Amino acid sequence: MVAARQSQDEPVLEALGIGKRYGSVSALENVDFEAYPAEIVALLGDNGAGKSTLIKILSGAVRPDTGTIKLHGREVEFHGPRDARESGIETVYQDLALAPDLDVASNLFLGRELLMSGPLGLLGFVNRRAMRQQAEEHLKGLRVRLNSARQTVDTLSGGQRQSVAVARTVLWGKDIVILDEPTAALGVAQSGMVLQLMQEIRSHGASVIFISHNMPHVFEVADRMIVLRNGRRVGTLLPGASMEQAVSLMTGAIGEHVAGLPPA
Repeated sequence: MVAARQSQDEPVLEALGIGKRYGSVSALENVDFEAYPAEIVALLGDNGAGKSTLIKILSGAVRPDTGTIKLHGREVEFHGPRDARESGIETVYQDLALAPDLDVASNLFLGRELLMSGPLGLLGFVNRRAMRQQAEEHLKGLRVRLNSARQTVDTLSGGQRQSVAVARTVLWGKDIVILDEPTAALGVAQSGMVLQLMQEIRSHGASVIFISHNMPHVFEVADRMIVLRNGRRVGTLLPGASMEQAVSLMTGAIGEHVAGLPPA
C-alpha cells in the first residue's frame, strides 16, 4: 500500500448514512463510504457483510432507503445504472458482460459505437476503423498487452478478458471504476496483469473501488481499506495495518475503527 490519502482532500465520491432493508433483513445500516481522487480503496467483508448491496447502490442498480450520495461534494440521486454511468461511475461485475464473438474494439465501444460521418452515419453505419484505432491507443495507454484490437474476445485469456472489461470502464468512466472480484478464478500471471492495470488507472487520476476476498491482492494495491460486518462499517485500514487486523475486523475479534499508521 502507498501513503494514506491526505485528510484535507475532498472525496470524489461520498456516501453518508446509507441504509437498506429487504423486508425484516437489514442489509446496510447507517454506512458511510468515501473514495478520494486517484486512490484504490478496497471494500472488505465476509459474505453477507453488505458489500454487494453497497456497490449496487453506488452504481445506481439499487436505491437506498436512507442516506445520501455526493459526487465532488454535490448531492446526487441515481434512478438507475445509466444515471451513475453518466455521472462518471463505471462498474465491472464478475460476469464481465463481454460479447465473446465480437472483437476487442467492438467490445470497448459496445452500445456506444462511433458512426461514420455524413449520410452514412445518419443511416447508422459504424466507423470500425476509427473504433479500432482509438481502442488500440487506449489499450496502449493503459499498458494492456494484446496482439490486436481485431482479436475476438473468445480468443483471449481470462486475464486479458478482465483487462478488456476494465479498459472499457476506464474509456467511459470519468471519475470512478468499481471492480467486483476482478482477480477471481485467475492464475498468478493473469491476476498480476489485472492488479497492474488497476495501478495504471490510478496513475491516470481515476479512483478505483476494489472488492475482493483475496487479501494478498488487496494489500498489494490498496491505498486504504474499508471493512463492513453485518451491514455496518466497522473499520478503516491504513498503510501499516496487517492482514490479521483485517481478518479480526471482518470477524468481530477486534473493534478498533482505524488500524494502521495515521495518514501521512
